[in-house]
Amino acid sequence: MGGPSLSPGYNECLKKGKIVVFTRGRALAPKELDSAAFDLKRAQVTYQEGDYKWATIQLYYSMFHTARSLLYSRNLRERSHYCLAEAINHLFIRTRLIPSDLSDSFREARNLREEADYYSRWSKSGCERLLRSAEEFLNKAMEIVIPAL
Repeated sequence: MGGPSLSPGYNECLKKGKIVVFTRGRALAPKELDSAAFDLKRAQVTYQEGDYKWATIQLYYSMFHTARSLLYSRNLRERSHYCLAEAINHLFIRTRLIPSDLSDSFREARNLREEADYYSRWSKSGCERLLRSAEEFLNKAMEIVIPAL
């Protein structure tokens, strides 16, 4: 896991113990995909009901569980949302397994969730972007995780 080719953020997460080996990861990766799919479906319903705040929050958690499934597929676990994003960037974006725009979308989802959850600021357009991104992210993760099991 170490070495000079590590991205600075990922390396810092490793040093601080925020990304750790998790030997049960591969076994739990499918459950994370299921959680991601469930949250995505619920968000689609919530969006149709016009509750963009709650749909935004649900979409972030869909993407969170998607990202976690990817990390679990490598027998790793995160101990912070920030380090989860850093690990996805290092292991899947830099290696071109996942397009970089999905990394950007995951970061945007975290920011929009915080805005909605903590400051009661959200928008229909932000929610619509996340709907597309969360579905694309989940589909891409399924292509990577399922064959790896």
